[in-house]
Amino acid sequence: MTQLPPLTAPQRPKPLPRRSFGSFRSISALILREMATRYGNSPGGYLWAILEPIGVIVVMALAFSLLIRNPPLGNNFILFYATGFMPFLLYLNVSNMTTNAIIFSRPLLQYPAVTWVDAIVARLLLNALTGMLVTLIVLFTILTATEARVLLDLSPVLVAMGLAILIGAGVGTVNCVLFGLFPVWGQIWGILNRPLVIASGVIFLYENLPPSVQGFLWYNPLMHITGWMRTGFYQTYKADYVMLAYPALFGLITLFFGVLLLGRHHRDLLNNR
Repeated sequence: MTQLPPLTAPQRPKPLPRRSFGSFRSISALILREMATRYGNSPGGYLWAILEPIGVIVVMALAFSLLIRNPPLGNNFILFYATGFMPFLLYLNVSNMTTNAIIFSRPLLQYPAVTWVDAIVARLLLNALTGMLVTLIVLFTILTATEARVLLDLSPVLVAMGLAILIGAGVGTVNCVLFGLFPVWGQIWGILNRPLVIASGVIFLYENLPPSVQGFLWYNPLMHITGWMRTGFYQTYKADYVMLAYPALFGLITLFFGVLLLGRHHRDLLNNR
């Protein structure tokens, strides 16, 4: 009588080796893709990112110099508007680019190796670093070209830029979900966003407004950012109304809810056409 070979338990398939630094590679690839798409195909590339805000600031300065004799701070119109416009532009670019992160990277998000987190982080990193670099280049160019006599304090400048990025990231992640689920919100947001450059203290000082308007605009976190930015260029300007904890808290809360909503609805955003 022949003996049967002993039964052995089937071997489990070995798990596939996990790629080291997978997210880092995905984020790097997404950043390189956007750099090639956004700056590689446009005339001037990164140079245009510097020339465009300088052109806007110069036009604003020339226009308002015809209406009023002196700027609200100092004696240089270009520097005054640059210190208000550049942090606002940094917030605006980070917010807009983060809002469209999922749509921009939708074809690549079909691959398992690329996640929605990679798409958000890649766009946020690229535009935040680009915006900070452009802001510093523009401001130092204006200081050099106009020979403005200021005692520059970089600490408030860097804090203001960091808060602008934080708020842009928070608003951008929330709008990324709202734009995808409720397309009409994009049109509503466009209407609400148009007067924001005026309501953020870019072309005037908070202290020069009537008390009733001050009480309303104080709740705009960008007003605190522009005020704090100017304290780095104008030593006599105190900006006592600024409360840095408010824009920081606003940015953290919106970013928290934006990430929470994206984690829950990112598949819906990918399936929407």
